[in-house]
Amino acid sequence: MKNGKVYIIGAGPGDWELITVKGLKRIKEADVILYDLLAPSALLKFAKKDAQVICVGKADGLHLLEQAQINRLIYEKARGNKIVARLKGGDPLVFSHGIEEALYLKKRGIPFEIVQGVTSAFAAPESFGIPLTRKGRYSSIAVLTGRKSNGGPIDAPDCDTLVYLMAVGNIRNVIKALSKSGRKKNTPCAFIEKGTTPQERIVTGTLGNIAAKAVRYAVKPPAVFVVGNVVRYAKRIHGH
Repeated sequence: MKNGKVYIIGAGPGDWELITVKGLKRIKEADVILYDLLAPSALLKFAKKDAQVICVGKADGLHLLEQAQINRLIYEKARGNKIVARLKGGDPLVFSHGIEEALYLKKRGIPFEIVQGVTSAFAAPESFGIPLTRKGRYSSIAVLTGRKSNGGPIDAPDCDTLVYLMAVGNIRNVIKALSKSGRKKNTPCAFIEKGTTPQERIVTGTLGNIAAKAVRYAVKPPAVFVVGNVVRYAKRIHGH
């Protein structure tokens, strides 16, 4: 049986119009679309009429299928000489299982291509006028996970700007790590929830009060947590 090809596509941060031209083209061509819940559902309207469209879950705390099952499903669909679009939120290789899927296909001789996407780590802060760098002032960024699968300590490197993904449910441990690294309680920070979508909102504060504010304003995933003086630009640009 002749093999098809798999496109591991970054669907962008939430606003469907932020997908790349290449990513949208591959969706339109696909015989099978396997999509995550974090991928904008509006993109599915571009699928061919006879395309098979399957939700495989994968949102914070909700997995309809385990990763091993997803890997196998991608493989089985591609084996049938099908063009498969594996649609993932954000960028497919940033805090994602995209690399595991690519390695699984590589080992089994299935052709694939990685189609880059816009990560929420950059797009969500920018949606509220927060620049992650500024020439001559802030020159270093780190993008980190706010929750390690092995339960290990949270990283808090010495950078001008830190961006945490998946930090909502573990914010107190993130703050502990930041405090331990030497950051003061008055360090500006912000949660951006559902960035780039019509439902987006921002909750700003400091390391001393952001955990309480997250509870007060019921911040929920998906949300990006930004730490550093760049957060002050949200007020200057958008009044937040």
